[in-house]
Amino acid sequence: MRENLFEIGAKFDDGWSSDNKNKVKSEQKEIKEPNKHSLYFVKEKRRGKIITIVQPFFLEDKKLKELLKKLKTSLGCGGTVKNDTIELQGEVTSRVKEFLQSEGFRFKK
Repeated sequence: MRENLFEIGAKFDDGWSSDNKNKVKSEQKEIKEPNKHSLYFVKEKRRGKIITIVQPFFLEDKKLKELLKKLKTSLGCGGTVKNDTIELQGEVTSRVKEFLQSEGFRFKK
C-alpha cells in the first residue's frame, strides 16, 4: 500500500512558510497631545442617513474610545471608532466641534 495516498498542502522544507503564525502589530502609531491635533470633518451618506466623521486622531485606542463615549453621552447619538477616526450618526458637526474644542483639540482652518 502507498504511504502518501492523501498528501495535501505544501512541504515546509521546500522553502514554504506559514504567513499567519507570527503576526506582528503594525508600526507604532504616533501619539499627540490634544492641542497638537489638526482635525477636520467628512460627511458621508450611508443607507440614506448622514454620518459625521472626525479625523485624524493621534491618541491611544483606549483614550480614543473614552473620548467617543463622552461624545456620545453629551450629544445623545451613536458612534464608533474606526482606524483613528470617530464616526457619529447624524449631522452634528457644530456640536462636535464645540465639544472637542472644549477638550483642547484644534481644527484645520
